[in-house]
Amino acid sequence: MTFYTRYVALGDSQTEGLGDGDDVNGHRGWADRLAEHLARANPGLLYANLAVRGRLAGQIRSEQLAAALALRPDLATVMAGMNDLIRPGCEPAAVAEALEEMYAALTESGAHVVTVTFPDIGKIAPIARPLRPKVLDLNARIRAAAARHGVTVVDTFAMEFVTDARMWGTDRLHASPAGHARIAAAMAHALGLPGSDDTWMPPFPPLPPAAAWRVAAAELRWFATFAGPWIGRRIRGRSSGDGRTAKRPELTPWARPAASPSAPQSAPLPPAAGSEVPAPAAGGRQVVPPGEELLERDLGLDRRSP
Repeated sequence: MTFYTRYVALGDSQTEGLGDGDDVNGHRGWADRLAEHLARANPGLLYANLAVRGRLAGQIRSEQLAAALALRPDLATVMAGMNDLIRPGCEPAAVAEALEEMYAALTESGAHVVTVTFPDIGKIAPIARPLRPKVLDLNARIRAAAARHGVTVVDTFAMEFVTDARMWGTDRLHASPAGHARIAAAMAHALGLPGSDDTWMPPFPPLPPAAAWRVAAAELRWFATFAGPWIGRRIRGRSSGDGRTAKRPELTPWARPAASPSAPQSAPLPPAAGSEVPAPAAGGRQVVPPGEELLERDLGLDRRSP
């Protein structure tokens, strides 16, 4: 069994941890959760998270790869490409080229690299159904590139739970707290870390069906709250990551930050419409509602319903 001492995470908003916390109290996310698991095996773990929301695969390569190599990691995770896929004109070959350059450079430096394939996003947001061929194309290229460089792949495309709404936050783009926990567990299992197993793989338990009008209302609210503003930023040439930097740019002993230093120098962003700002619990660990509660609150489901 390998004990990792220097973990560096590269990526975009998913790796930064959006959906698992907020800009006021800090984002946790799957990479922080994986670092916590790594630190249980090696309390001396050093951890850096270079991810910045909104970044495309090519930007991650140009902005984060050199910094990651300078930190001399023995473990690196690379999660990039979703921001490319959802933009018009995405070319999976170009995205895969950027990813493969990162795989090659990091593995050649001696790091064990872990990456992921992407889910069928049309099952998460129906408006994205036309993107399925590009998702399949990119996933095939990721698997091939990973095989060429000895990269470990967490391949979850065919798994039922990955497109369950409880895996995703109300924006349907970022993982929910429950989703981030499953991604971290999958990474730990792929690495064979002590205490890891395959309990992240089964589907979520079924929920009672929601009334059709509630589903329709949720779709309209999602488009108005998330899809519409996202389209507006694309038209204006803006990104959610404008003015932001990595939340954890240097290798430091594992400890969750009290607040996100990646936010730009402006007023904190408010929580998403319909969400609540979770209060920190004793000891500084932020309490966030699990993915099931987020979904049930949005659709008005009651666990007590028959």
